[in-house]
Amino acid sequence: MVRVLICYASFSGNTKETAELIAETLLKEKCNIELYRIGTGKIPDPSLFDVMMIGSFTWAKGSTPNDVKDFVYEVGYKPPNVFVFGTGDTQFGGDYLFCKAAEKLAKFYHSSYEPLKIEQSPRGSQETKVIAWTKGVMKHCQHYLIE
Repeated sequence: MVRVLICYASFSGNTKETAELIAETLLKEKCNIELYRIGTGKIPDPSLFDVMMIGSFTWAKGSTPNDVKDFVYEVGYKPPNVFVFGTGDTQFGGDYLFCKAAEKLAKFYHSSYEPLKIEQSPRGSQETKVIAWTKGVMKHCQHYLIE
């Protein structure tokens, strides 16, 4: 069974909702899931998981929130198999700044799969985008994950 750690920071609840939808999708795929809200206590050890997913909103002109930066620092290393998802709002900065934190995190972790970028909430048509991305990540990982 694939073990997945889903870490996320959420201000308005959109990133939390996205993380929960990802977890729900992975449970249907028979994965073992642990959800961790960044900034709420002891960080789970990423080395105990096959995959780590990090979710973040984008803050202040394309910035990564300080809680997420602190989380990266506290983990202290770049685990393998990190995949990133983010929520944002194109009305603040347009397409250039949209989900910039997710792009920065994916680049930092050398993620081998494009980050998921959601406009505000994962509801409606974006729900299918979240599910497709999640299944795509798992399919992408199949060739090097031991089940």
